[in-house]
Amino acid sequence: MPHASSTIPTSRTFASATRALLFPLLASGAFAQQADPFAAIDANKDGKLSRAEVPEQLRPQFPLVDTNRDGFVSKEEFQAAVGAQGGGGKATETELLKNIDYAGSDNPRQKLDLLLPKDHATKKRPLVVFVHGGGWKSGQKEDGLDVIRAVTSTGDYAAATINYRLSQEAKWPAQIQDCKAAIRFLRGKADEYGIDAAHIGVFGMSAGGHLVSLLGTENDDATLEGTIGAFAKVSSRVQCVVNFFGPTDFFSDYLPNPTPEKAEGRKMVVELLGRDEAEARQNAKAASPVSWVTKDDAPFFTAHGTKDTLVPFSQATLIHTALEKAGVESHLVAMEGAGHGFASPELNQRIRVFLDMHLRGIPGEISSEPIKIR
Repeated sequence: MPHASSTIPTSRTFASATRALLFPLLASGAFAQQADPFAAIDANKDGKLSRAEVPEQLRPQFPLVDTNRDGFVSKEEFQAAVGAQGGGGKATETELLKNIDYAGSDNPRQKLDLLLPKDHATKKRPLVVFVHGGGWKSGQKEDGLDVIRAVTSTGDYAAATINYRLSQEAKWPAQIQDCKAAIRFLRGKADEYGIDAAHIGVFGMSAGGHLVSLLGTENDDATLEGTIGAFAKVSSRVQCVVNFFGPTDFFSDYLPNPTPEKAEGRKMVVELLGRDEAEARQNAKAASPVSWVTKDDAPFFTAHGTKDTLVPFSQATLIHTALEKAGVESHLVAMEGAGHGFASPELNQRIRVFLDMHLRGIPGEISSEPIKIR
């Protein structure tokens, strides 16, 4: 069932949205310890799953898997949802490392969680880093735990979810400096954690989508890079970006006099970028990912709801057009009818192909056809 909100999600609704966005991957991990995961859920053994039989945290996504809309999930529908992500229902045993200090500050807002396959000491894997949303003023790394569990469930990736300082604690550019410090730390510790340092991708939603987009476009500015942490000379470049409905140009929708439905988003932007509107305007260009687009940027995958009023769909087309003009690979998937949040197994599959292409070197094709959200 689509998740929609008229505001940037709070930490609770944000966590629900991330679970919805990655249902097939999550399913492949959640039930993989059973020899027959479908049979383990089919409590009455009638060969189909009712909504009541499905674990509570997955019930909001029940309609996505019930493709024939008969009110039940057949074994074929279940296997299609799980198998679409390449997991085949088999999960990899993992180890969660909590509250790793990437800045050397002992500030809880500068810590990350890292999820590694148990054999990480003997096999290096590409890394996917999740950056949470929340209007730059709320949210936490724990919001991404379901996402990183999903990413690592097939054994192909290591994954991390990070905190960064929020706007009420530190003004811009603290947020991007923290994200870059976390990337540098993880790359600097690659041998210890079994990470393929040459293949790091980032994934973010809403405010997190803005930050990962900037990670993918801004590569040279010393002010935004910062010197946080013990790995200041290590590269913070990333190899691919998955941007879910992130702002990309603050001048086009937020700092002009807004319509009433954009007033809340504008307030968040001003609170992020300065102590007042004048300072926010001074910082807005450098904080806008579209301002930094060059031909050597990372490949992008952007998904955005066509009816998003908080972060308008035009924010996605702006970055997509700029990237294509610069000769950078960019995929834009319009989620027709969706607002600020959505769920789609088809979208999940396209994202996995994108990650596999750029982090594992597996050739693939990605459809740019819009996805309708019912």
